[in-house]
Amino acid sequence: MIWHLAKHFCLATCCFAALSVSARAQDDGGGTDINFAQPIAGVEIDATGVLRTQRLDHRVANERLMAARQKRGAGAMDASELRKVSLNRLEKAVAAAIAAGQRPSEEMLSMAGLTGIQYVFFYPETNDIVVAGPAQGAFRDPMGRFLGINTGVPIVQLEDMVTALRAFGPGAKPTKTISVSIDPTPEGLQRMQKFLASLGGIVRPGQERIIAANLQQNLGMQNVTLKGVPFTTNFARVLVEADYRMKLIGIGLERLPIPLASYTDRSSPGGSASALQRWFFIPNYDGVSVSEDGLAVKLNDRGVKLISESEMVDSSGTRTAGGRVNRASQGFCDDFTKQYNRIAQLVPVYAELRNLIDVSIAAAYIQQQDFYAQADWSMPVFGDESQFAVETHVAPQQVETAVNAVWKGSSLLTPIGGGINMQPRQALTKERLSVEADGRSDAVKQLAAPDDLAAGQWWWD
Repeated sequence: MIWHLAKHFCLATCCFAALSVSARAQDDGGGTDINFAQPIAGVEIDATGVLRTQRLDHRVANERLMAARQKRGAGAMDASELRKVSLNRLEKAVAAAIAAGQRPSEEMLSMAGLTGIQYVFFYPETNDIVVAGPAQGAFRDPMGRFLGINTGVPIVQLEDMVTALRAFGPGAKPTKTISVSIDPTPEGLQRMQKFLASLGGIVRPGQERIIAANLQQNLGMQNVTLKGVPFTTNFARVLVEADYRMKLIGIGLERLPIPLASYTDRSSPGGSASALQRWFFIPNYDGVSVSEDGLAVKLNDRGVKLISESEMVDSSGTRTAGGRVNRASQGFCDDFTKQYNRIAQLVPVYAELRNLIDVSIAAAYIQQQDFYAQADWSMPVFGDESQFAVETHVAPQQVETAVNAVWKGSSLLTPIGGGINMQPRQALTKERLSVEADGRSDAVKQLAAPDDLAAGQWWWD
């Protein structure tokens, strides 16, 4: 029997997964069990900037979690429904630690355990610029990210907050776009087209793996393009990882333990021989409200959307926008968006991505309202890489192509490329920003104001 091959194949960028472990860590009170049963790998970036899979030992994560839970009752290790963190006081605490020849504490680096940013406040009486949200004790997983000891949710990291503040710094031109894209090269696409043409449209059953291997070889390495933040930050690592894994889920190389059909599950034979499906993450910018005096803002909706578009590729490997969005592609994007919060519970990088959106919108608002000038805060430490370094990671520059050959009737189907595009100031336009008439955010702001803080104190509940 001979099957006819349409010039479609199922393609994505490299493969990796976020942290997880294959055991249930038993809580000793004050929280629920953390289910680390999802099989995972970590991201390893070698000296040349190439991302590859890295397997982790779940026992290390469990040991660190158990050790951290023994510290409950000590400072920020307790959970809080609303914790307030003064950014300028935190900077002074970090500066004091550096001056004493010490590293900033884990409590500082995990921002007192914030699991997200719900509010941004400015207190003119004390000149405090404050971010606030729910919090819990934090521990570092084997990849170095902070997770909550009660739920395992990723914690907002100070280095990401600082990266966002630099993107929207005092007196600086606002960063228009923070984005990442992982794309095949024109040369790789040209080689791919030549290889597909050489098949003559006819292959035999059982040749899927050979075809996939040849597609992978011909496409070669894919390039990472990043805008808005330095390549060598953790911020960049999260953007690349989130984009990376999303494609694997879309093409069926990664399966989640929830009813989420991949693009390939939904696809049917037919379509243009040169059509490519691309997927992008964008923030859900709707649902930001501000107090009448502008000194308090609330992020009501921390959503993330996955959107789809089509491209065409010619025999030379040139890509152009065109074609209608495929139904299967649109359905995958819609369902991924609807289930984003649930996916983020299973795959930590998507909770991290949501945190990056939080810190970016918070930093954009601080700059837009010029809280820097009102607080007389020039970020002398956080704004200086030589004093507080965030550009300490190997820059992700390339990824290995991953290919999944999946038959649908007589066709092999293929999405490629994609990315993440964040424009935080869009959340703050007049069309999206609603002014509160009932003073709800201002009431939260006035609750536990920073009037009587002890010397050196930078967070409070």
